[in-house]
Amino acid sequence: MPRTRLAVLALLAAVAALLSTTLTGSASAAVNPSAGPFPPGTNTCTSAKLQLHPNPVVLVHGTFEDAAQNWSTLAPYLEAQGYCVYALNYGQRGTQDIHASSLQLKAFIENFVLPDSGASKVDIVGHSQGGLMPRDYINHSGGNATVNELVGLSSSNHGTQNPLAPFSVGCVACRQQVYNSDYIRYVNSPTETKSPVDYTVIETRYDDVVIPYTSAFLKTDEGTQVTNVTLQDKCPGNVDDHLATPYDPVVFQWVTNALNDPANPADPAFRPVCV
Repeated sequence: MPRTRLAVLALLAAVAALLSTTLTGSASAAVNPSAGPFPPGTNTCTSAKLQLHPNPVVLVHGTFEDAAQNWSTLAPYLEAQGYCVYALNYGQRGTQDIHASSLQLKAFIENFVLPDSGASKVDIVGHSQGGLMPRDYINHSGGNATVNELVGLSSSNHGTQNPLAPFSVGCVACRQQVYNSDYIRYVNSPTETKSPVDYTVIETRYDDVVIPYTSAFLKTDEGTQVTNVTLQDKCPGNVDDHLATPYDPVVFQWVTNALNDPANPADPAFRPVCV
């Protein structure tokens, strides 16, 4: 076969591959480093969704949880809103050393989510430890360059005074989440929040795991924006406890309010529909 024809065929093949990538939204052959189970519809992205919402959403489960269970409701909700949604499993159901888990999150985002989607940054939604652990990545492992916004649901940002936490057998992460532990002090130093990431914390007054519930809230450090939300301030009849927040339609409204504005956290003046 003449060389010119071979060159033309090679060019056509390259164009076809490029068109296929564009149409399917698969930006690379990146391999997911996280083992399942995952909620249906997660860990894939299309160019159409990325045009609608440029930042994929990474869902980070809490202690004793996994992605499929923790995000069984929120993942399909966000997917229906047109987001590219990714979810990982880490730290043996979130029970192992939290810093090591933060490095798993780093690998998941930088080696899989960003290459797979073609995006330059992600937004993170995390529950409980899933709101704390990403701040380790952001504050100490370069995550402020890849994370646009962190939305925490009932996050253990300053640990808990729950008397059972230090005695959970086989759960290193439980002991690390004791109020004012060495790990908590490490994560929150030299600052709790790091520019240019925006932060939203959504918490319930009836949190029975993160005690007191106000320990979930973050302070605003220089160059950052933080919105702390107590669900009952806008919806007094809401009776969510710690485990309920990832499944609550009112929480979902706060999450999308935060995610829909890439330049800002949730609007403190937002009034959700109380259900």
